Amino acid sequence: MSLSQGELYTFVTNKSGKGKQGTMVACIKGTTSKDIIGVLEKLSIEKRSQVKEVTLDMAKNMEAAVKGVFTNATLVTDRFHVVKLPMEALQHIRVKLRWEELDKENEAIKQARESNQKYEAEVLENGDTPKQLLARCRYILAKKEADWTANQKQRAEILFTKYPQLKTAYHQTLAFRNIYEDNNITSAKTRFTNWINDVIEKELKEFYTVANTVKYNMDNILNFFIHRHTNANAESFNSKIKLFRANQRGVVDTKFFLFRLYKLFA
Repeated sequence: MSLSQGELYTFVTNKSGKGKQGTMVACIKGTTSKDIIGVLEKLSIEKRSQVKEVTLDMAKNMEAAVKGVFTNATLVTDRFHVVKLPMEALQHIRVKLRWEELDKENEAIKQARESNQKYEAEVLENGDTPKQLLARCRYILAKKEADWTANQKQRAEILFTKYPQLKTAYHQTLAFRNIYEDNNITSAKTRFTNWINDVIEKELKEFYTVANTVKYNMDNILNFFIHRHTNANAESFNSKIKLFRANQRGVVDTKFFLFRLYKLFA
């Protein structure tokens, strides 16, 4: 994360610290595997060999650092970062459609002016214009159907009728998220493989990158299903640091700021 002036730092945390003293293992300036390994190797081999599992995102520099330092640890790709991939692909489709609607509207306004006519936007049955519909459905697409309110159900029905490609993409994303409800690693692997094949068969190009990323990181992704551990503690710790930084009105003296973090969390 960035503390000030865009300088990036890598925080290594210990889940058993529970966000209190003993949580921060190391704060490393930089994000390269070389920087991380150089600091973590200051820990004795005996202590490093005691680390059995490390949760992380899909950054290859972090993976290389963990493999180089914690040789006995199992790497687990965090569930949140994996699910985020199809969610972002879905939102990309929504944003693309909205820009297309904006282009159509601008062209229609231009033609109306050239014809000395007043432009009237298309109004859907729930009172939204197409561009409003695509803007207001952002949070609907992030939720499961069972969690929709009555108004959201109506908006979703109109949305999927007008933009069937969004309906397909939404259900494809939902199918991916549902895999994480499985408790069996073998079954989860089969479902991931079937999902990837389904994307290729349906030619859902927006999900090709997601499919390839999951395929190349399959082993670490599947390790989640062993103990179902996530990176939530680390994300929570990052939020604490950001809040602490905000309460201090930013970071003026980085060394002193880190010193205070050490006193609180190391």
